[in-house]
Amino acid sequence: MSTTTFDTLEFIEQLKASGVPDEQAKGHVKAFASAIRQVEESKKDELATRGDILRLEKEIEKAKVETVKWVIVTGIAILGGVAAINRIFPPVPVYYQPPLQEMRQPAQPPPALPAPPSTPAPQSVR
Repeated sequence: MSTTTFDTLEFIEQLKASGVPDEQAKGHVKAFASAIRQVEESKKDELATRGDILRLEKEIEKAKVETVKWVIVTGIAILGGVAAINRIFPPVPVYYQPPLQEMRQPAQPPPALPAPPSTPAPQSVR
């Protein structure tokens, strides 16, 4: 990172030209230079170096490997569980048989029964 250059002599001359006494101008320059230095140091603390980036890349790669391992182990565990359940409770074989097609004509309904003969009404005796 580049550092900010600060011409203290020019800053003092500008302050003197605007009517600031010599000792006070030097105090302003020291305070301003100190503030600039602190800002630059805080920026340097926040920036990542190449070493930081390489370390993070290695950690990410390790995390990827661990994730793949967990996915594989979990898949094997699930398959083992399904196999165990199939072994304990085997599935009932179901054979698909399509319905038989009726090849003959439907049966004729039976003929209706004849009506019983009507009986004459009894005649009354008088």
